Amino acid sequence: MIKVATYNIHKGYSQFNRRFVLHELRERLHDLNADIVFLQEVKGADRRSRPRHHFDGAHPQHEFLAGESWLHHAYGKNSVYESGHHGNAILSRFPILKWDNQDISAHRFESRGLLHCELQIPGTDKILHSLCVHLGLFSRGRIQQMEELVKRVNAIVPDDAPMIIAGDFNDWRNHAEEVMVQQLHVKEAFENSSGKLARTYPCKLPLLRMDRIYVRGLHIRHAEVHAHAPWSRISDHAALTAGLALP
Repeated sequence: MIKVATYNIHKGYSQFNRRFVLHELRERLHDLNADIVFLQEVKGADRRSRPRHHFDGAHPQHEFLAGESWLHHAYGKNSVYESGHHGNAILSRFPILKWDNQDISAHRFESRGLLHCELQIPGTDKILHSLCVHLGLFSRGRIQQMEELVKRVNAIVPDDAPMIIAGDFNDWRNHAEEVMVQQLHVKEAFENSSGKLARTYPCKLPLLRMDRIYVRGLHIRHAEVHAHAPWSRISDHAALTAGLALP
């Protein structure tokens, strides 16, 4: 079985930026014991980090989080500013054969990217296409970004290749479901398991269905939402995990 997780880590800070929680975040991620982790709002560089954080902001957060558990990782730099930059990351126990980060920004006020990794599943000749997304806050922009996602998948991912698309869709009105299911023929892990998309935001009292795990060419065995304590002390989003299997 392949276990995957997706998590918007809020740049390593708790809700409302009250505490720097990257060390606790690493512990919780390791507890999940996922084979592939899709991360959003990951800082690749932060020149404002303070010594009291006991973390060197000049080094990427995803490398610190990966540690000895995920030897393969990729980072897509999306938003660049004077003090550093952040984007999406994928941590993997499977070898990453190739990766690419596509700019899907809908306007100059929000920098968004689509991180696409091709993973070699050990013991098989299968290539697992893994795409990490963090869509925009505005509906028109999200529609444009989903169109770019569909174009990329149709152009690059073979119909018979296993695929995972996971991340923060910012889609509280559930418009993405129609596009994803009808055009890419994917299944959402939680909807497949329980008939409903997972409530993931805000983490302390999840009301909005923001985060998703879509799959194609894989069986969905189980899905779980990780909200409330201790997760509610780490980020404003809940983490999601799903157990998947090859046909």
